[in-house]
Amino acid sequence: MIEKVIIMGAAGRDFHNFNVYFRNNPRYRVIAFTATQIPDIDGRRYPAELCGQGYPDGIPIFPEAGLIPLIRDNKVDLVAFSYSDIAHVDVMHKASAAMAAGADFILIGTTYTMLRPVKPVVAVCAVRTGCGKSQTTRHICDILQKTGKRVVVIRHPMPYGDLTKQVVQRFFSYDDFDKHNCTIEEREEYEPLVDRGIVVYAGVDYEQILRKAEEEADVIVWDGGNNDTPFYYPNLHVTVFDPHRGGHELLYFPGEINMLMAHAAVINKVDSATKEQITRVEENIRRNNSDATIIHAESLITADQPELIRDKRVLIVEEGPTLTHGEMSFGAGTIAAQRLGAREIVGPKPHAVGSIAETFAKYPQVKDVLPAMGYSRRQIKDLETTINNCDCDLVLFATPIDLPRLIKINKPTVRIRYEYRDYGDGPTLADVLRKRLALDS
Repeated sequence: MIEKVIIMGAAGRDFHNFNVYFRNNPRYRVIAFTATQIPDIDGRRYPAELCGQGYPDGIPIFPEAGLIPLIRDNKVDLVAFSYSDIAHVDVMHKASAAMAAGADFILIGTTYTMLRPVKPVVAVCAVRTGCGKSQTTRHICDILQKTGKRVVVIRHPMPYGDLTKQVVQRFFSYDDFDKHNCTIEEREEYEPLVDRGIVVYAGVDYEQILRKAEEEADVIVWDGGNNDTPFYYPNLHVTVFDPHRGGHELLYFPGEINMLMAHAAVINKVDSATKEQITRVEENIRRNNSDATIIHAESLITADQPELIRDKRVLIVEEGPTLTHGEMSFGAGTIAAQRLGAREIVGPKPHAVGSIAETFAKYPQVKDVLPAMGYSRRQIKDLETTINNCDCDLVLFATPIDLPRLIKINKPTVRIRYEYRDYGDGPTLADVLRKRLALDS
């Protein structure tokens, strides 16, 4: 009997799981995807061109809020949970609801969805969104390039547009961002790498992406999204931890899997965390993955014009996903404002409009900083209006891109940057890379 399936997702891992696990599998018939976390991605279809056999009309994508009626109305046999950065207890609440409606509930085993590369792969993952994967990826790329390796980065998917045009995406210039109609979130991940002369691939079909990337790479770096697990079998699995959220490595799916699979466990932000916070994370790593090499790192925060911040009333714009489903209430911009003597942090919430106001309502932990949400032109305009509505002396942009290139701001701005730096006298990422990839041989 063919099992009817719903895949619960957020426009990324769900499509990958379909491609490698369900597509062309005679046992299953996927009747729908559901979508959450990312605004304005439901109401689309996974196109027939990408579905393989048996889906002439593609597969519809519905809001996750309608999951239970979908199960009951279609007599669904199986719900496959396929997105990341969600508390273990919340996964089980969703499982209970699906099972009560009459469906089985599965989490697909990590290795079932990992593709086998020909070239060496370094995977950079995390236990939560916002731990510092991107800066760790950049640092690893720098190390590899200094050894003469051709490095290509493959980024975890963010296909929020026309999926038929996003099967395989290659980024090597700013023109490529415009060509692919990149969202702010995509630009945040791609721009700092392209600025280093690194080719970045992303898209929908990660088998095709891998084979394209292998044509121009000696080493591939998997740049993970949220706290998801890698799509490829890695030669080196690096997992990044955030001591400001110590204990979360045991409480969130699938971040705990990344902790258990890690060859190298990077405890980031040790320069801004307490000794007790760092020790808590170390003990959890040693207790659960004693084979992992623990590395301490700091998130080195700098301002382009630090002298402008002192004694100013500042509005802080931070990376969106870190604040939203990453559940952080602050980021690098807040730390910079405090260290550099800002007089006041101006709260943006009273001035928010449209979809930005909706974001504050959905994520109540975000109060004193503004998430750089920009999944559509309308939302980018709402972000611009919200910033311009705020009564402040200065705007601190603490996102990985130069946002004033995309939006018009009616007040002075300072850009905050953050980069990886080894901390203390312990092992370094370079040490681990040399050992695992035999870089010196």
